[in-house]
Amino acid sequence: MDKTLGQMMRTIVGAGVETFAATAGRALEDGALPPADHRPWPLPPALWVMAQAWRHALFAHWPLPPGALRRFVPSGVVLDLFDGAAWLGITAFVVAGARIRGLPAVPGLSTFAEVNVRTYVTADGKPGVLFLSLDAASIAAVLGARAWFRLPYFSTTAEAESRAGWWHFTSRRHHPGATGASFRATYRASGGRRLPGGVALTRWLVERYCLYCGADGTLLRAEVHHAPWPIEPAEAVIEENTLGKALGLSLADPPRLLHFASGVDAFVWPPRVVSAHTARAPAAHKNRAQKSRAQKKRSA
Repeated sequence: MDKTLGQMMRTIVGAGVETFAATAGRALEDGALPPADHRPWPLPPALWVMAQAWRHALFAHWPLPPGALRRFVPSGVVLDLFDGAAWLGITAFVVAGARIRGLPAVPGLSTFAEVNVRTYVTADGKPGVLFLSLDAASIAAVLGARAWFRLPYFSTTAEAESRAGWWHFTSRRHHPGATGASFRATYRASGGRRLPGGVALTRWLVERYCLYCGADGTLLRAEVHHAPWPIEPAEAVIEENTLGKALGLSLADPPRLLHFASGVDAFVWPPRVVSAHTARAPAAHKNRAQKSRAQKKRSA
């Protein structure tokens, strides 16, 4: 019964939004998207359906053995590796101006704090993000993303505020039936021109233009577009972090890499089913990462 109800909700929400975006949304809004020459593949030919800004973002990353993350990877994608390591990221930021194509942002509903736990996968030559959890201080965002995108969103009490040049971020999950989890950190851009981990690894982590989700044996992919992240080094004090523990992962050590970005304006396309035969071996993207690093060395 619950599965049937969920399928009905996905059909109603997804079909309703896509129909609006293709009709009234197309008529009300036809502005140009940001340049796309930095993307690893062309923009989707279909219409985007959702826009939002991602602001004041902290990226904290830990390298992990691939075996620690493979149990989260759905059929149809493969875990993406960089120099043999898998990476787990926690990203804390503010969602601003979230809206459906053709509609204005709603004050009080369209801006909220969010923190997610993610790793990286690839299929069909398209490296993307696999979210392990997303905690958002917006009931509408949680319900909509669960019903339509099938993402593991959870309701949280969260806030992000700027004081004396630092961002203070706090999130406490209170989603019914879910394992509790908290994240509390103070962070800011640290200055300097050298990116932690180097340019190739940093861009490999943050420049991802699709997301994947596996649910009920189906693999979904949603395309995303934005300008390149204005990424820079960060400093952070993470006072509390049980997001990994809630997933059965140990993050006892401090994050290996810390980055900050003032933000990007993002556009999201509806989720689409990915055929099972499209997944490719992880070596293909690994070779691209190695090629990128080699080119960087030659140009230095």
